[in-house]
This record gives sequence, C-alpha cells and structure tokens, in this order.
Amino acid sequence: MRGRIHSFQSLGTVDGPGLRAVVFMQGCPLRCACCHNPDTWDMGGGKEMSAQELFEKIYRLRSYFGKDGGVTASGGEPLMQTEFLIELFTLCKKAGISTALDTSGCVYNEKVEELLGLTDIVLLDYKYTNDADYKVHVGMSKARVDEFLEKLQRLGKRVWIRHVVIPGLNDSEESVDMIYALRDKYNCIEKTELLPFRKLCLEKYHSLGVDFPLENIPEASEELMIRLKKDR
Repeated sequence: MRGRIHSFQSLGTVDGPGLRAVVFMQGCPLRCACCHNPDTWDMGGGKEMSAQELFEKIYRLRSYFGKDGGVTASGGEPLMQTEFLIELFTLCKKAGISTALDTSGCVYNEKVEELLGLTDIVLLDYKYTNDADYKVHVGMSKARVDEFLEKLQRLGKRVWIRHVVIPGLNDSEESVDMIYALRDKYNCIEKTELLPFRKLCLEKYHSLGVDFPLENIPEASEELMIRLKKDR
C-alpha cells in the first residue's frame, strides 16, 4: 500500500519516549487555530511512498532507538491514513520497533482499533477543556476526544496527554487543573505534557496565503509555563 508522507524526521526527541523516527503524515480534516503545519492539511499533498519503503528508512535507524525509542506517526492527522499505518506498524512490530501514534482522536472505527492494537503508546492532543472552544478553535466536538480516550482506557493503551498552552484561551489555572485531573479518571494516562504556544509557523501561513488565526496572540512565556507546571 502507498501513503502520502509530508516529511520525515530521523531522530526526534519530543514525540514520545527516547529517540524516535517521526513520520509526519499528509492530510488533516481539522483546522486547529494553533496548527503549526498548515501544509499538511491537503489530503492530496505530500510524497507518495509504500509502507515497505518507509519501513526501510525507519529500520536503518533502529540502532539509535535503544530500549525506549522507536517510530512515531504524527501529522497532519495520521488517522486519515489508518490502513497504510496498519501495514507500516505491522512491519515495525515484527522487527521489534516500538510504535507511537500522535493524534487528535478525531476518528474511531474498526480500522483505528486495529491500528491501536499495533500501537505501543498514544500521544493524545487534548486541546481545550470545554466543548465551545473545541468547536470554534478545532472544528470538532470535545466529546470525540473524550470518547477516544475512553476507548484507549478500555484497550489498556499507554497514553501521554499533550496540551498546548495558549495565552488567553486555555492558560487559566482552572483549565490546566482540569487537564491534569484527567489522570484521576483514566489510569491509562502515564504522562501529561504542557507545551508552550509558539508562532514559528507564521512563515508557512504567509507563504500559503492563509491567515493564522492566533497571529495576534502572544507566545506562552517561560514564566507562565513554570507557574502552570509548578507542584503538578
């Protein structure tokens, strides 16, 4: 099977445990206000590759992975190419390479469940703590990510929650408390990551002739991040 790949990072350090090959899949149905990769939205963009070709690139890096590293499928939204990832992750698992999935949780069906059976760890982007913000700034209902998390709990998946802190939108103590409180309900969550909002993506938006919805919002300061992470 062939898939559409936006880009490939040989040895990433921020997309799951250890050193990881990171595959940025092409295509996304959402329009998150803080998206850093608007060039991944087009379902027909990117470079075509077979799962075998991509696996061979990953396999050549296996000596760097150690006991914690492996491969992470990110995007875009990787669940837009679930069947391709099933083939890729099957090859990786046979070779003893750990697999991770970085997703918004926007899709769940039988094929996604099959893919999760081949996935060692899920990096779940949990963007806001109320449905109104999810609908306005993401383009889907918060119920969908909650339902996805329920499925991960049922399947006993290892889960990392990832939350981008955006000043003025989701940076209140109450909002962040709610993100961390997810651990009390879901024992599948082994880590919660707060990530600072950045605007390194501005040039991409300008080159595509697309407005960046959060262009006038300040980046999350180091002081803000320290305060929100304190004693958690």
